[in-house]
Amino acid sequence: MNIQQLRILQEAARHNYNFTDVASALFTSQSGVSKHIKDLEDELGIELFERKGKRILGLTEPGQAVREYADRILEDLQNIRRVADHFAQQDSGHLVVATTHTQARYALTRVVAQFKQAFPQVELVLHQGSPAEIARMLVNGEADIGIATEGLADVEDLESYPFYDWHHAVIVPDGHALLSRSQITLADIAPYPIITYQAGYTGRTMIDESFRKAGLTPHIVLSALDADVIKAYVELGLGIGLIAPMAFDAQRDTGLQLLQTPPLFGANHTRIAVKKDKFLRGYARAWIQMCNPDWAGV
Repeated sequence: MNIQQLRILQEAARHNYNFTDVASALFTSQSGVSKHIKDLEDELGIELFERKGKRILGLTEPGQAVREYADRILEDLQNIRRVADHFAQQDSGHLVVATTHTQARYALTRVVAQFKQAFPQVELVLHQGSPAEIARMLVNGEADIGIATEGLADVEDLESYPFYDWHHAVIVPDGHALLSRSQITLADIAPYPIITYQAGYTGRTMIDESFRKAGLTPHIVLSALDADVIKAYVELGLGIGLIAPMAFDAQRDTGLQLLQTPPLFGANHTRIAVKKDKFLRGYARAWIQMCNPDWAGV
């Protein structure tokens, strides 16, 4: 048994058992992949893959059990390398933070500035994606830290910690009728055309749930991935906007008004996540503590 065989087993599951893609990912040949698998099955005395003719359909039950151990072994090898890198170059390296557009654009600017001042030799990569993509990158080892409002707390392979809580805010164009009201309720805004986040992004679930609990059906006419797009179409007069409040800047967002209301929607919980049992270099731990000074570490 060797490390390459374990890597092939892991990559096969990641690439839907397409050995051509596995070979490409590992910079080897398809015939080499097939030989490694045959050698491993012969050594263990079990079939790792379910086959139909020459097609690989998936892992057998013992193959799944072996794959879980292979994942642990390969993660431990990565941790050994991270420990060595940590002590060899404590203040330089590479940190990948996977997050959404809203977090990268509005919530993390202070943290990024603070981090770069403390660790100027560390290359910081902000990878923007959906919460599902962020979770996948963490689990697959493609990102060191993930930050999102949805999709991280319930992933079994991740540890997650609080970052901050927030409520959606309502924005309207200058001169809008809602500006004349002293108090705004969900019932007041539900009939208006609403522009907000796409499902699965930036607390959209909480918006839908709040309207549902109130027995209201909102008139959502447009959804987008980030607040900048939402604000642009609100300014054009296509509807009112529901956005994360940190995305509104009164000096920059001329032509728009943020309604001062008590929270109309439930609280959203933005979280920081890392893969369980992953060794975090000192600067990665420092990033998390810059986000959450009360973080005690893993």
